[in-house]
Amino acid sequence: MADMPARLAEIVDEFAAAPRDLVLEMLLEYADVIPALPDGAERAGMEQVPECQTAFFLRARVTPEGTVETLFDCPPEAPTTRAFAGILAEGLAGASAEQVLAVPDDLYQRMGLAQAISPLRVRGGTAILGRLKRQVREQLG
Repeated sequence: MADMPARLAEIVDEFAAAPRDLVLEMLLEYADVIPALPDGAERAGMEQVPECQTAFFLRARVTPEGTVETLFDCPPEAPTTRAFAGILAEGLAGASAEQVLAVPDDLYQRMGLAQAISPLRVRGGTAILGRLKRQVREQLG
């Protein structure tokens, strides 16, 4: 079985090792990582994640080379949710479909975020990951 992408594993380790009082600050740094939707890209074809408290849309595309491209759309006024997407955008960049599917479902708990943010937000982040993985699985057939 494939391991999760190395960059994502590094991010998880950084968070897991960080002092509790720094975790939220570290998390919010990832809110700026998400690129804006490319010009002309619409939300068409993107899936809404209703578990998130804000309007959050995502799309995962498996390229012909077998890597996964992610696209996220999340309002700036939802920094925690944007940060989840930022972690996935950076951590999964260039990852293969198998590596994406190998990401543990309890990723955010492993990062120690369950102690730093509300359970509702952790649930939203977990739902983002779950939908991303489901989209990848569907494309693999």
